[in-house]
Amino acid sequence: MTRSAVERRLVVHEGAQHALLDDVGKKIVEQLQEDGRRPYATIGRAVGLSEAAVRQRVQRLIDAGVMQIVAVTDPMQLGFARQAMVGVRVSGDLEGTADQLAEIPEVDYVVITAGSFDLLLEVVARNDDHLLEIIKQIRAVDGVLTTEAFTYLKLRKQTYSWGTA
Repeated sequence: MTRSAVERRLVVHEGAQHALLDDVGKKIVEQLQEDGRRPYATIGRAVGLSEAAVRQRVQRLIDAGVMQIVAVTDPMQLGFARQAMVGVRVSGDLEGTADQLAEIPEVDYVVITAGSFDLLLEVVARNDDHLLEIIKQIRAVDGVLTTEAFTYLKLRKQTYSWGTA
């Protein structure tokens, strides 16, 4: 993996066409997507605002839930050598089952889908034995009918630059 041990990432949430995300707001988001540690003064020069105005705009975007700035870690460098996407078929309360699965610490992503699986989960594990333990935990959750694991062999692309177009 070519990522550094810790990078900054900006996440633009659903519904980002929020009133706070005008053209200047989009430019601020784009600046932060390039570098989440970029100084507000630098962003201000790029978008035509003062440092204080950029700071206020960023805080409003965060407070409104339009975006968040977080650290992205490399699971391999943190001792999680095995990653997998797990497809889950569910019977009964789909959202309740999704919420229960989201409580598993090694599950870092849960999405309700309209495809072959009801849910997709991304999991990180120390090794294959740990992955097997996690899959057993997933299968033990009420409502889980079947699982299918897709083990990651090599990451080819991962970006966080969408959301302002």
